Amino acid sequence: MREFSADYLETTREGMWADSREALTDLDLATRERVLDVGCGTGELTRVLAAESGAEVVGADADPRLLAAASEVGPVVRADATRLPFRADAFDLVVCQALLINLPDPAEAVAEFARVSSDLVAAVEPDNGAVTVDSTVDAEPPLARRARERFLDGVETDVTLGAGARGVFEAAGLEVVSTRRYDHERVVAPPYSEAAVEAARRKVTGEGLADDRETILSGDTSEGEYDDLRSAWRAMGRDVVDQMGEEAYVRTETVPFFVTVGRVK
Repeated sequence: MREFSADYLETTREGMWADSREALTDLDLATRERVLDVGCGTGELTRVLAAESGAEVVGADADPRLLAAASEVGPVVRADATRLPFRADAFDLVVCQALLINLPDPAEAVAEFARVSSDLVAAVEPDNGAVTVDSTVDAEPPLARRARERFLDGVETDVTLGAGARGVFEAAGLEVVSTRRYDHERVVAPPYSEAAVEAARRKVTGEGLADDRETILSGDTSEGEYDDLRSAWRAMGRDVVDQMGEEAYVRTETVPFFVTVGRVK
């Protein structure tokens, strides 16, 4: 399973659910008494679940570094998603966010969620193949799409699972209640945050692509194609920095998430 830093999770999930929580309607949060957030990371979704439900919300994750941050939100437990240390029916709702896309056998995890839930299981999963980028730097959208396609080609798990989570739920023996789409927008605009400035710096140096080099080369991308992509990426990064200096750079990334809700039969 891929590992993520606390900074990465906080950046990518920043502002999630800030504009609307309508996609969470079918979780029926107001009626919940005990909720489990599996793969809670640093606790962004845990916080939302607690605020919307008033229930006891427990966070579970395999990474102790992330749990240290999540523990500030509520009670946490170190656990593997496929071997949860809870009795059957211990919760009336089990939720995960951006977890199944990183698992080799997502149905196995969902079946375990169903074991410890007396009622509902929900997954908030993105379709990373449908991410769109709009930018004032003309070269950025096509390069972002090209880099994403190369990266996804080398990833071993289904990071486009999002809209197809219904099949996973059914394979795990759940009755699917609904699937709702929620588009999470991440906007970079003046005044620029420290995270935005750092992201621009990493574009100029090509560090982001360098971090993904092994994965990209695991697909059909050759060394030469990777080098060409990184060169173009760094040139694009210089244009981003130039526009930032003029406070003219604006970038909007839209990530489609799908909230799939299933009932334990």
